[in-house]
Amino acid sequence: MLFRSSLLLVAVGSILVVATTPFADEKAAPVAKPKVTKADFEGMMKTHSNWGRWGANDELGTLNLITPEKRKQAAALVKDGVTVSLAHDASKSPIASSSPFGHKMTALPTAEEFSGASDEYQVAYHGFSETHMDGLCHMAYQGKLYNGYSYKEVRESGAAKLSVLNVKQGIYTRCILMDMPKLFAVRYLEGNQAIYPGHLEAWEKVAGVKVESGDIVLIRTGRWERAKVEANWDIMKNSAGLHASCIPWLKARDVAVVGSDLALDVMPSGVDGVTLPVHVAVLVAMGMPILDNLDLEAVSSAADARKRWMFALTVAPLAVPGGTGSPVNPLATF
Repeated sequence: MLFRSSLLLVAVGSILVVATTPFADEKAAPVAKPKVTKADFEGMMKTHSNWGRWGANDELGTLNLITPEKRKQAAALVKDGVTVSLAHDASKSPIASSSPFGHKMTALPTAEEFSGASDEYQVAYHGFSETHMDGLCHMAYQGKLYNGYSYKEVRESGAAKLSVLNVKQGIYTRCILMDMPKLFAVRYLEGNQAIYPGHLEAWEKVAGVKVESGDIVLIRTGRWERAKVEANWDIMKNSAGLHASCIPWLKARDVAVVGSDLALDVMPSGVDGVTLPVHVAVLVAMGMPILDNLDLEAVSSAADARKRWMFALTVAPLAVPGGTGSPVNPLATF
């Protein structure tokens, strides 16, 4: 869908604020900033739950929303036949509390007629370095996983329920990129900048897109641009991301997968006593997989060049029985 060049008019009280497209030197128009308490969050875990929606034994969660028709809709978006990776290069240097990606050569080629090379990878991907998908068994809340499964289903041997193996057939659907630095007309969002539902809806208006059931929604905060300026900040205490008030919005839109270029939540969360409310709510209550540590710089440029913020997205996690997630290399196709 083409980017709208018309002006966006936003009423703020009795004053009419004129905000131009996100490419202009304007700040995003003011939006409501709802407060969320721990009690509110606990209520959201119940009122926005998908437990039982697809049956008592369901292990796919919101991936059920990606129907054959939805995949055909995504395929119809492919016009140029151009793919763009959304994975950040594996990091051999730790970021914040993350472990470095391990790469060791185990055999080298020789001058003999036939020879070969081989190597070994080792990665602790749940962290802030590697691009990965969180499976539905990754988090528990009050002793329960998605759909009411007990936390005891995740054992030393792996997850007996909700493991990443359920996603072996891959994910292919329509994706909408929400480029918050463009909306705010900045290079990257400052630390602890909260993104509210009003920002998501403002992006829909200026970008001419509408999030629908079965879509993937990706949030760009400009994390990797910020990393060029601030090499290694305290991520858990000073990072832009979604505010907990976005939880009802994601549920109402029936988003299938959500992701960002960091760990999704604004940090600190702004909800006393709850560290990662969005993470917990989408995984445990909604059964919605998360894509973390995406590199959205190249796809932002590709979308900008085409003035088109929708594309087909392919995500193929490793087929690991009992896995709580997987490193991934998501591919956008324009």
